[in-house]
Amino acid sequence: MDPLIDFNGIPACRLALDDGSQALVALHGAQLLSWTPGGQEERIYLSPDADFSGTRPIRGGIPVIFPQFGTQGPLPRHGFARNLPWRLEEVRHDRKEKFATALFSLSDSEVTRQVWPHPFRAELTCCLGEGRLDLELEVSNPGDAAFAFTAALHTYLRVQEVEECHITGLHDQPYTDQSSGRKARDPALELTVEDEIDRIYHGLKRPLLLSEPRRSLAIHMEGFPDAVVWNPWEHKCAALDDMPLRGFRHMLCIEAAAVTQPVQLAPGDDWHGRQTLVCL
Repeated sequence: MDPLIDFNGIPACRLALDDGSQALVALHGAQLLSWTPGGQEERIYLSPDADFSGTRPIRGGIPVIFPQFGTQGPLPRHGFARNLPWRLEEVRHDRKEKFATALFSLSDSEVTRQVWPHPFRAELTCCLGEGRLDLELEVSNPGDAAFAFTAALHTYLRVQEVEECHITGLHDQPYTDQSSGRKARDPALELTVEDEIDRIYHGLKRPLLLSEPRRSLAIHMEGFPDAVVWNPWEHKCAALDDMPLRGFRHMLCIEAAAVTQPVQLAPGDDWHGRQTLVCL
């Protein structure tokens, strides 16, 4: 069966398990658009007003941020990886072990070298399990000179009501508020979101837990030392033409990131970072 389907006019890879679990990854940006664990509700927020023309980022899902996070450098915001077509290299289903994987790749081209003059190869592996989703980003340097980059998996989680969510695992973690530039440590045992939030938490050493009424999600990160927590809230959401006015109430970004210290990659070396989401 062909794993590629048409989703809003763009090609996407569909993964499915016998228990009803499904994931959908667009070739545009290798961006995960949907994850539905078997017998459960959708866990990824995709804006109903998202643009699928291929001319701008898709609002929601899990965009791949590479080789620049935000505006922390000379490239366009969040780099170029999320706006380019990736190649689907492999799809594999293992019914016995109850998982399905898809591998996507992106290499340097004339387009990328015009803004970032480095040979590279990036691979994104999406692994769908029962009640579990793993995304792994690997970057390799096939060139003869070192380069540095920042990266993230910009995960938009679908929540029932953002003000009823609690995040544990951030207590006493240092963070930078990206809106004000203020640096502090989080004093709360549980972080609740009741207003705009845009923080980079540095040097995480433990997993996070997103708790909602009647369900929870464990978030594990490996290779990504930072986490970004973001919700635009009412006024900034209203300024986004690809988000509904009340869309902010049903999404919360908890992003695996390598932002504070750029990754230095020597010739011939590679780096990988993984984010794992587990339903509890």
